[in-house]
Order: sequence, then structure tokens, then C-alpha cells
Amino acid sequence: MTKPMLIGGEWTLDGLSEQIPVLNPATEETIDHVPRAGRVAAEKAVSAAQSAYPLWRDTPAPERASLLHQAAQKTREHMDELARLLTQEEGKPLPENEEELEWTINTFHYYAELGRHDRGLVLPPGDPDQFNFVLKVPYGVVGCIVPWNYPLLLMAWKVAPALAAGNTVVIKPSELAPLSVLRMAEIAFDHLPPGVVNVITGYGPEAGEPLVTHPLVRVIAFTGSLATGQHITSLAAPQMKKLHLELGGKDPMVIGPDIDLDLAVRGLAYAGLINAGQVCTSTERVYVPRERYGAFSEELAEFVSGLRLGDGLQPGVDVGPMMRDNFRQKVVGQIESATKAGAKLLTGGVRPEGIDHGFFLRPAVLIDVDHSMAIMREETFGPVLPLMPYKDFDQAIKLANDSPYGLGASLMSNDPRLVKRFFEQVEAGTIWINDPLTDNYAGPFGGMKMSGQGRELGQEGLDEFFEVKHVHWDMVGNTKNYWYPYD
Repeated sequence: MTKPMLIGGEWTLDGLSEQIPVLNPATEETIDHVPRAGRVAAEKAVSAAQSAYPLWRDTPAPERASLLHQAAQKTREHMDELARLLTQEEGKPLPENEEELEWTINTFHYYAELGRHDRGLVLPPGDPDQFNFVLKVPYGVVGCIVPWNYPLLLMAWKVAPALAAGNTVVIKPSELAPLSVLRMAEIAFDHLPPGVVNVITGYGPEAGEPLVTHPLVRVIAFTGSLATGQHITSLAAPQMKKLHLELGGKDPMVIGPDIDLDLAVRGLAYAGLINAGQVCTSTERVYVPRERYGAFSEELAEFVSGLRLGDGLQPGVDVGPMMRDNFRQKVVGQIESATKAGAKLLTGGVRPEGIDHGFFLRPAVLIDVDHSMAIMREETFGPVLPLMPYKDFDQAIKLANDSPYGLGASLMSNDPRLVKRFFEQVEAGTIWINDPLTDNYAGPFGGMKMSGQGRELGQEGLDEFFEVKHVHWDMVGNTKNYWYPYD
């Protein structure tokens, strides 16, 4: 059986005979299939979105808000089903996917209200007979290219503000985890006018690139790797498209000299190992005061070695599988390279005993790493916590900034002087103090440096999907003394 795509309000296979299997990473079994779509399907979806755009753009904001609230409510009514489907296709333990659904639902509620909050502002005119104002207007068709690690949440962070602003969308989910996006579209968007939301499935070069290069797609909103973001930028540049890119990260965490070790261990384990470390904002570099380095390393290794691995649908599981074996092999390769260069593996980094299927990797703790090692320079995207000592807080900040990425950064400390220095001096789009990886619907999310451009969430996340138009209106319309001829 093959799950159809959504184009112009119709569920269709679009005549496609080639399929993409979708695997359960915990069992390696095929769950279902989706169409291997390409340029033809992408063009049909864009055409449908463009046809639906004038009606959706002109729909009053309060009515759009009501329709987005309905989408959120319908999602909540199927929350258990969607959470289980997420766990089946991308591996996170069920509690993590229940949290993803809560965030997804409330993102639609949030932008439903924010979308009718304002549409511009009035400016003081240069003359009493003139009226100056700024209008925020939608772009048109938005291409939303969604990753596999949080397929519904990161879809919502793009689609909800895009729709609230009056745009229509074509969604291209990852070929690794498309089922939950298709099912949510079936559940939550069926009351929207046909063509407002479209979903096509396929590989990036075949289905994603046609969205990027299509002249009617005015905005590309993408979450994924730096390399793919750079490729999208090169493809979009000739048409000067608006790009909204959330790319890779190599997020640091600094353990303050004053913090309780047990608190720091638990906070770090969550920040680095949620979704088996497959989060763009996962903590991937850890800096510990030299005088506490030994005790902290031992306590962290003991805590991490006690975490329970398994199929995320089973109760009591802390860490699920990695998404695919090639991702796991990349992580193992970084660990082996680091140990050959002098690092020491305290725990993990191997396939768990007693599990002979699935893409599992025991969470690892590495010590004696340094910035010459790939595991401290390149994105890992896996369950590894590499620890490096620092001599003073100046060095800790310098090490935190020693990366081409700047997505997020965390500090565990209750010293307000250190906290202020950290959030002022560390180069990252989000700074977490004592509560890593917690987002705020009203707080903008995005990166600095090579971690991308644009912001999701907050007012800033809505404004990404508006163009700004200045209107200068002379209401009298008389001749001006500065027109030709000059006296």
C-alpha cells in the first residue's frame, strides 16, 4: 500500500509507480510506502497553491485564525495516534513525541491569534494632508522543506505562520519520515480551501529542488544540514528568493564552577541525548571547570550508563534508536577518530547487548577531547557527550565561540555575574540558562554565523512570511512647488 499525496485538495498518487519505503528505525521493518514524486508533482502542487492564494490572502484574518484553531483542535483529537506514528517512523520515545504534538498544536493556536494582531503601522506624515503607513503583505506560495527528526513540530513552525500571514504552502517532508506529516494533513487541514496546503513526497534532488527553482515559489523555508542549505542558496540566488534557513549546530554547554553537579549532570544528559542526540540544538560540546572535571565526568558516565534503550513505543524507554545505520556509523567514526587522537571513552559508543535489530547506539561520554578533533568541530547528530576542561570563565567563553556554528548555547550556573557575561558574549541565536532546549512560542528561534538565517517562533517568525510595503498618500492631490519646471 502507498500513502497518497495532497495536491489541490485531492489525495493522489499522481500516476507514480515508484515508491519509497518508510522504515521503523527500532525494528528495521517497512511501515508503509510513499510516492517517489518529482518535478511534475511539484509543479502541480505549486500551481494548486498559486490558484488558492488570492482567496486565502483575502480571507479576513479573524476567519483565518478560526480555521487555524480548528486545525489545532483536530490534531489534538488524534494526538495519541500521531504520537505513536511519529515513534514508529522516527524513533523518539513516546513521551518525547507526545511533547512534540503539544508543541505542534499550540504553535497553530499561537499563530492563529498572532496573525490577526497587526498588519502594519501608521507613520507620522511629512505634511498634514498626507497619510503614510506600512502594510505587511504575504509573499504568495511558500515551499516548506521539513526534516525527519521533528517532522510535525518543524512543519508547524513554518506552516502555521505562513498560513496566518496569508500565504499558501507546499510541504515536502523528509523521505525518511513523511507519514506523520501526511496523516496530520489528512486530519487537520481538510477544512481549508483546496490548494491552501499541499504535501508532496520524494527525495530532495527530485521533489525538493523543483520547489526551490520554481518561479512561483516566493519563499523557501528549510530546516536541515548546512551543506543542503548552501545548495538551496545557490539554486535560489538567480531568482532572489526569500530564504528562511535553519541549518546545523555544534552547541556548547558550559558547566559553571558554582553549580550543583547532580543538577548539571541531569540537565546535560537531557540536552545532549534527547532524540538520541539527533536535534539541531543538541549539546555537542561540554566545558567543565578543571577543578571539577574528574568528579563531573565520573558522575555523568554513571548516570548515562543507566539510561534505558529500546523501542520508543515500550514503557520505560529513555533513549530510542538513531534514524538510520549510516548516521550511526558516522557517530561511531567520530568516536573512534577521537580515541585514536587521545580521547578516552568512559561509557557507551557501541551497539547495546541483547538488541540485534534497530539502529541503536549506547550513549557515549568522552573525556580528554580538544578542538583538533572532528567530534568538537563537526556536527555529530548522535548520542555523544564530549567533555573538555577549562581553566577560567574567559577561556570557557572563548571555547564556546570557537565554532563556525551559532545556533544555541547553554550555561549551568546560578552566578548572575557569569550568566550576564555568558548571554552577552556567546555568539548564538538562543541562550539557555539552567533549562536547556526549552523553547518559548513568543521567543524567536534561529542561528547566527553558519547556522542559518531568519527566525522561527515569536513575532519574528510571523514577519518572516510578510513583505513590507510603504504607502505614501497625498489626500489633497494638488500641484507641488518642487515639481518641474524649477524656478
